[in-house]
Amino acid sequence: MQMSLASPQINARDILRYDVPASLVVFLVALPLSLGIAIASDAPVMAGLIAAVVGGIVAGLLGGSPLQVSGPAAGLTVVVAELVANFGWQLTCFITACAGVLQILFGLSRKAGAALAIAPTVVHAMLAGIGITIALQQIHVLLGGESGSSAWENVTQLPQNIVDITWPSALIGALVIVMMLTWTNLPVAVRKVPGPLVAIVAATALTVVLGLNIERISLDGNFFESISLPALPTGNWGAVIMGVLTVALIASVESLLSAVAVDKMHTGPRSNFNREMLGQGGANITSGLLGGLPVTGVIVRSTTNVASGARTRASAILHGVWVLVFAVLLTALVEQIPTAALAGLLVVIGIQLVKLAHMKKALKTGDLWVYAVTVGSVVFLNLLEGVAIGLALAVALVVWRVVRADITSEPFGTEGSRQWVVRIRGSLSFLALPKLNKALTAVPEGAHVTLEIDTDFLDHAASEAIEDWKWAHEAAGGTVLVHERGKARLADAPEAPPRRHTNPLIGVTPWRSRRPAEAAPEAETTPATLRSIMGGVQEYHRDHVDTLRAVTADITHQQDPDSVFLTCADSRLMPNIITASGPGDLFTVRNVGNLVPGEDSTDTSVGAALEFAIGEIGVSSVVVCGHSSCGAMKAMMAGPESIEGSIGSWLGHAIPSVVAYRAGHPAGRSAAEAGFPEVDQLAVVNVAKQVENLSRHPVVGRAVADGQLRVVGLFFDIPTAEVYEVTATGVRKAGGDQPTTSELDVPTVR
Repeated sequence: MQMSLASPQINARDILRYDVPASLVVFLVALPLSLGIAIASDAPVMAGLIAAVVGGIVAGLLGGSPLQVSGPAAGLTVVVAELVANFGWQLTCFITACAGVLQILFGLSRKAGAALAIAPTVVHAMLAGIGITIALQQIHVLLGGESGSSAWENVTQLPQNIVDITWPSALIGALVIVMMLTWTNLPVAVRKVPGPLVAIVAATALTVVLGLNIERISLDGNFFESISLPALPTGNWGAVIMGVLTVALIASVESLLSAVAVDKMHTGPRSNFNREMLGQGGANITSGLLGGLPVTGVIVRSTTNVASGARTRASAILHGVWVLVFAVLLTALVEQIPTAALAGLLVVIGIQLVKLAHMKKALKTGDLWVYAVTVGSVVFLNLLEGVAIGLALAVALVVWRVVRADITSEPFGTEGSRQWVVRIRGSLSFLALPKLNKALTAVPEGAHVTLEIDTDFLDHAASEAIEDWKWAHEAAGGTVLVHERGKARLADAPEAPPRRHTNPLIGVTPWRSRRPAEAAPEAETTPATLRSIMGGVQEYHRDHVDTLRAVTADITHQQDPDSVFLTCADSRLMPNIITASGPGDLFTVRNVGNLVPGEDSTDTSVGAALEFAIGEIGVSSVVVCGHSSCGAMKAMMAGPESIEGSIGSWLGHAIPSVVAYRAGHPAGRSAAEAGFPEVDQLAVVNVAKQVENLSRHPVVGRAVADGQLRVVGLFFDIPTAEVYEVTATGVRKAGGDQPTTSELDVPTVR
């Protein structure tokens, strides 16, 4: 669900209208999950509620992700259970508090984004391993038995526990599982009530009505009696330090990836990752000192928060307050919940952490071995070793992919012509020398050889090997023609340390900036007006056609763009470059001034493009992009009445933008505060007005209302080459310093 935040300002009316209802929904989701996670972690049950309260209030107040909700997370259950088994509960609380201190240091170092330097495949596999471990543990509780101390023990004991099944517990757990798995198929009106809450309440009520003699949750005192200071270590400091590092790193990675995922769900303020580390660290220090579980940002609660319409951090804070009120006044209700019901809840959560989509993605990207090895290591060794093994394998795979080169040698031409071609593509280093030597020695003496080298990296060892072979081959009577297509050159290798050269799909060196030696030799008969074009085509065929052919292989017969990109016809604005997109990603519509005519206009070209892209192709977004020093905006500033002909008629569609700018449109004021000149201020307002026009377009407006489409405004500042996001209230740099990573795709249980 996409949510638009019209204003970053917090006011009481918005809190009452949006945040209070959202906080109640999040509270209802968080309550059973917090209890279940505490039990799965072998921690005191009340520790889950303490962590939920602290995560909501402390992380909500101090954190840098306004709509993220924090609390105890399933991703740390395995770690916490192992810590409790090795150190006991109170020393585990000490480790949690120390992990919070380390997280604060992460934030103060302003390098919090470094915690995201982990392959998404490893993260997904880690979560899958945790999910399998949780499910293996809790299935024994559901059957009425006790879980083993290791995954292997849980696997081997499962047949015996099935034979010794306790039917009341099994039926209650099965009821919760069925309700959880079928809840998403019910009508939307019913699903407004969180599924976990309904399942736990229904299972508890059934045991009470039937008078079942079944094991229930046991609390050692009330909320305040459960608060206790942690114990200090008396030895084994190495293991304690390792525990602190493990909790801090996993909690940080999970929180930051969750924050990235939440940012993708709304259009409000982006997360400040360094501040988020400070908030998470403060929450873990507080939770550890009070006797609570480790706290992380939780995608399940955060997704619920955004989907419920939350506008500010007040929702996360209030959810913590509601948990506190419940934990203080209604703990007697908690003791009525059967442990089998929570076991069923945790089995579902564990199963949903294993995603088929992640496996398919790993298979497509060639990372399935990394995924499988990481999952197996997490399940049968432990979480830290599993992640370390997975990362090591992922790094080894990356190194292998980066350093390898594709080297072939084969004869060509007519039989007996003794012509050979040796092709080298990729990164050529000393690691590829055995493969290079094998290909070169396959060429017979005296052959006429064409050596095609297309490399982005070439070190001195490889360069020397090629030069030595070339000298020897020519000395034996053969010929060697070297054709270097890549950016890494043989002649450069002995002169400086090797470096990686970029070889973009289409070069961005303007024709006007090229030295005469770089220009392709055009035929004398080519008209001067076409020489740059035809020279560029020749360069494209020489250097880029193979790359482009590979990129367009899957869009040969149909297009499937993600977005409509409506922008100005100005030659300085490059949609694919400023969006880092490729062929088939953008359905581009260009006109003078990036304008959207109204319904009463006789020009239907923009409307036709929108109808086709939305109705036939099914794009997910429409982007309006203006730019600085826009000629159309300069003309409008000078006075539209002075513009004649077709351009004057067309620019009449920009008159509302001029009127809005002169009336003090908020986007124009924001652009002025950012230091933009008047023409660019008008260009920013014009983008905001065209976005407004699109919202009134019948096809666009209907798709937006149905949640199928987003409309976004952008502004490209040519002098700085930076892109800004334009909203109805202002302009801000798009993206900022946020690291890029895959969304942490943890299941949302509703």
